Amino acid sequence: MSAPVLDVRNLTKHFPIKSGIFKRSTAAVQAVTDVSFSVGAGETLAIVGESGCGKSTTGRALLRLLEPDSGQVTLDGEEITALPAARMQAARRHMQMVFQDPFGSLNPRMTVRETLMEPILLHRVASGAAADKMVSELLKTVGLNDYHAERYPHEFSGGQRQRICIARALATRPRLIVCDEPVSALDVSVQAQIVNLLQDLQKQFGMAYVFISHDLAVVRHIAKRVAVMYLGRIVEEAPAEEIFATPRHPYTRALIEAAPKPVPGAAEGREMVAGDAPSALRPPSGCAFHPRCPLAQDICKRERPELRPMPSASGTAAAACHFAETVAAMPTEATRPTPELLARRLAVLAEARAAQAAAG
Repeated sequence: MSAPVLDVRNLTKHFPIKSGIFKRSTAAVQAVTDVSFSVGAGETLAIVGESGCGKSTTGRALLRLLEPDSGQVTLDGEEITALPAARMQAARRHMQMVFQDPFGSLNPRMTVRETLMEPILLHRVASGAAADKMVSELLKTVGLNDYHAERYPHEFSGGQRQRICIARALATRPRLIVCDEPVSALDVSVQAQIVNLLQDLQKQFGMAYVFISHDLAVVRHIAKRVAVMYLGRIVEEAPAEEIFATPRHPYTRALIEAAPKPVPGAAEGREMVAGDAPSALRPPSGCAFHPRCPLAQDICKRERPELRPMPSASGTAAAACHFAETVAAMPTEATRPTPELLARRLAVLAEARAAQAAAG
């Protein structure tokens, strides 16, 4: 097996809270804690979770747009978290980002030509006539025309602006692109166009994607593997088809069952977790999900479960739950849960609790 394009080990990013005259740190927002994963060439890893779970912070820390507190990020075998500024600038040629808001990430005073030319010249990818030709090719690659090059961002629709941002990310021929909610601000029809474009470009250039999203329908379409984050930690990781068919963490199951379904009446019986996520300033003891988990027991309050390998057809699944086997055994259904289905789930849970009590 070839080495991954991106390898992340124990990535941590906390934001200190300072107070008093001397601005001493009194607490810290634990945005990302001990996150590890890898992504191969031509592969898409989706990171999903509720707002505030640490998805975007993880994406920015990967590229050192936010400096991580600890951990290692390795790109094509080179550890980049400790690189000096000059060497880091050279490494940025191989790692780019597509942001959520295409209008906010484009300079309104620069034409499309100037926007695309900037990374080409900065990283010395091309110059002169070769750079002009490259701009033209980039526009055609993302479905725009040469005459668009002299226009400004405000003259485009949201979908066209996102295409420009993708073209800018492609300008340096990167090995890795971090896509931070790249379609959430777009209309549904435009979302499909952008997702299809990203997939076509990946096939053409073999890039690795880290795709950050809360939209499970989009994730199911584009991702090969999925990592589920909750309160700054990865609580489950598995191939996309396994995540949706056999979720092994209660939070993953809750996300899937809370997603809108194109079935009349499906929302009536949807099983959702209660309440809001706890503050990352003071995470709960034990499993951070236990205050909202319908399966929580005393051990969940005392001991934080580690992300551990799980039986899987692919051999690459992992979950951080004391009762992951119980969750995986619970039946799933795409439509509204029936009374029979709910009874079967309760029976599985009762058997698991009886087994635990018998074991002492």
